Amino acid sequence: MSVKSPEEFFGHQLGADRKLVRWENIVKYFWQLDELPTVNVRELGKTTEGHPFLLAAISSPRNIANLEKIREQSWALAHPKKLSERSLGKILREGKAVVSMTMSVHASEIGGTQLSSELAYEVATSDDPEIVKIRENVVFLLVPSSNPDGNIKVVDWYQEQLGTEYEGGPLPYLYHKYVGHDNNRDAIHLTQVESQMVSKVMYGEWYPQAYIDHHHMGGTGARFYIPPFANPVDPNVDPLIWTEQQLYGAMMATMLEGAGKTGIESAATYPGEFMPTFNYIPCWHNICGMLTESASARIATPSYVHYHQLRPSRRGRPEYRTQMGFPHPWKGGWWRLRDIVEQQKISSLACLKVTSSNREMILRNMYKKASRGIEKGETEAPYAFIFKPEQHDEITTYKLMKTIMDMDIRVSRSKREFKAEGVTYPRGTYAVFAAQPIRPYIMSLLRRTFYHAGPFSYDRNGNPISPYDLCTYNIAEFMGVDLHEVKRPFEGEFEELPSVRYPRGSVEGSPKGYILDCRYNDSFAAVSRLLRRDADVHRTTEPIEVNGETIGKGAFYIPAADGIEDTIIRLSKRLHLTFMPAPSENFKHEPIKMLRVGMYHRYRGGNMDEGWTRWLLERYRFKYKRLLDADIKRGRLVNKYDVIILPSDSKEMITGEGIEEYYKKRFGSGRSPPKYPKEYESGIGKEGVKKLKEFVEEGGTLVALGPASEFAIEALELPVKNVLQDVKPKDFLCPGSSLHVDVNRENSLTDGVKDDLLIIFRNNPAFEVVPTAKNEEMQVVLSYPDERIMESGWLIGEEHLSRKAALIDAKKGKGRAVLFGFSPQFRAQTDATFKLFFNCLIG
Repeated sequence: MSVKSPEEFFGHQLGADRKLVRWENIVKYFWQLDELPTVNVRELGKTTEGHPFLLAAISSPRNIANLEKIREQSWALAHPKKLSERSLGKILREGKAVVSMTMSVHASEIGGTQLSSELAYEVATSDDPEIVKIRENVVFLLVPSSNPDGNIKVVDWYQEQLGTEYEGGPLPYLYHKYVGHDNNRDAIHLTQVESQMVSKVMYGEWYPQAYIDHHHMGGTGARFYIPPFANPVDPNVDPLIWTEQQLYGAMMATMLEGAGKTGIESAATYPGEFMPTFNYIPCWHNICGMLTESASARIATPSYVHYHQLRPSRRGRPEYRTQMGFPHPWKGGWWRLRDIVEQQKISSLACLKVTSSNREMILRNMYKKASRGIEKGETEAPYAFIFKPEQHDEITTYKLMKTIMDMDIRVSRSKREFKAEGVTYPRGTYAVFAAQPIRPYIMSLLRRTFYHAGPFSYDRNGNPISPYDLCTYNIAEFMGVDLHEVKRPFEGEFEELPSVRYPRGSVEGSPKGYILDCRYNDSFAAVSRLLRRDADVHRTTEPIEVNGETIGKGAFYIPAADGIEDTIIRLSKRLHLTFMPAPSENFKHEPIKMLRVGMYHRYRGGNMDEGWTRWLLERYRFKYKRLLDADIKRGRLVNKYDVIILPSDSKEMITGEGIEEYYKKRFGSGRSPPKYPKEYESGIGKEGVKKLKEFVEEGGTLVALGPASEFAIEALELPVKNVLQDVKPKDFLCPGSSLHVDVNRENSLTDGVKDDLLIIFRNNPAFEVVPTAKNEEMQVVLSYPDERIMESGWLIGEEHLSRKAALIDAKKGKGRAVLFGFSPQFRAQTDATFKLFFNCLIG
């Protein structure tokens, strides 16, 4: 049967000037393609805002009829331990290779989603011999949009601004409800439903041999980045990944040049280091994960670029001239969305062509990579990562196990007592053995990291080049879970867990009521629910003894009351919490309430840290209201709010003043701030600054996260300074590392946190209290030790942090300002420091 071409269906060529296709019409087109015998479309679920999320499998009719068998074979190659030589030989002779592609995870990078219908139609229907061969040898898994909600927002905004001076400009708000551009930093923790669906296809079902994520980049460099990645690359990754990238990239480059496409670069800009993104994570799963980056137009509006405006790359291409990896520079001119669609289409077909022509080798390579991961884990240290039996927050430990198991890391449990490196562990201890197919991923997630700051990490002037994202991603350190890295072989009897079974909650009351330990993040979720039901809740102001155990101060006390037990039993089961009997004798406690929380919400593109914070607050059931500029300028804030949160942001973006200078300082003279309609030119201005100061002086609490603390210091005229403000990167750099801090137990903000706390520091401020007659009004809650501050990552200039403050509780008038020199809720991934933030919100 035949179906309409995309041009016939949509009424224009995809990528045409000033033409965009909205998601619901793309969905309709893919369901039309589903009628073909070469296509199988499946709705994986609903997006964050309730739209359909699709996966299309495209192959020959015979392969489509045998998708489940092909899926099982693809999975078996990636998990070769139980694969016999006979079965392997059969798969290599008869099996089909699997290639996956995802489009437009960043919704403003709209080319991939616009391309998806055209690419799917051509692969599904073309009678070109090469494409017929592709269908015979390859199953093509296509996600037409990784962010359908964002597609709808971007298309609607673009069409609304057509014909105005704002045409082609960026959205004034986040294009994902919660995380905006950071949706591509969610490929490990999988907090968002879109991330969960993509990950399940990749690692829970199919395990493709190759994967491409199509992106856009800035408009004044190369026209198109293709594999391989630039240096530095992670040595944990199997080298076959890097050689396969060169194979795929060579075909892409050849086909693009043959089609007259210029400005193509490879081995530049995007390093092959570990990152929590969908294009990088596959490499650590033995999948040839690849990235393309197209130069951006102004959405669907053409842009003109002068030759002298074209710039070098900070990595791999030091000048805009012909070089290996950049053989044919673009000379400037008009740049269109259609150019992006065509180059992404050519590179996609090149990938499919390479896989089809080298089917057996690609399949064999997958088997080799997985087998070598197992072999290395059996013969090289480390051999395992053992979860220490005594964890500060046991429930978060189980969350970590679930997170890594969702990404196909196997967790085992000991069936009897065993000993490893002189330490005896009891029956029931959990461990991750390194002898697994995805050993590279285990090494990157669980092992202490010392970033290799080699020659690829400095420019020609000796300035350090920060990693593209963070320089450590030790998930255990982020979440506050203690592991033992075992460097010598050991013996024991273990069973592999099919899934995570959280501990069963329990309830044991007393005539006085219940005690809930505040070491657990989920205790705050329980208390939030109780307070929303107007339950009576207190916090202890000193340690107490319960059932022979000492419970630290700040524990929650719920007095006995009619009907409270049923509520507590439900919370115990839902959140896996233990409610203990309150002591019969007197103990010190104070009543608490759900504070009235407001959070500053700006436009000018939105603030991802604000979005992540919203998501986290909702996850733990905290009430909050968004505060817009007008709400703050209106004043009388203390009558409506107890706490106001300023998410991580610069002073300029908060106030809306000095934006031009801010952009020049941050991005250089080649980039100007985008223009927005007046109602979206966000900023609280001098009036808002005055009202926030009044709020604090009249008794409110201002919580400033990360760089927003610098704004708070200036706005409130606090005797605090950022000691890193004018320090050059040569002298101090900490681009995403885990750092040790000393904990002041006298301050209630630290109730429930670990003594050996690690924070994640990413080019944040560090504080010093300026001496005054009232030094005692500036409480240092967290401070850096004298030396040996870094646990994992990269730190230049440790002496600049020595004995400085990371968190200050500053008194001002009748109120206070809580100054975080880091983001305690960073991407909703740093569970170890959540409680520092939560303690600000309950009083």
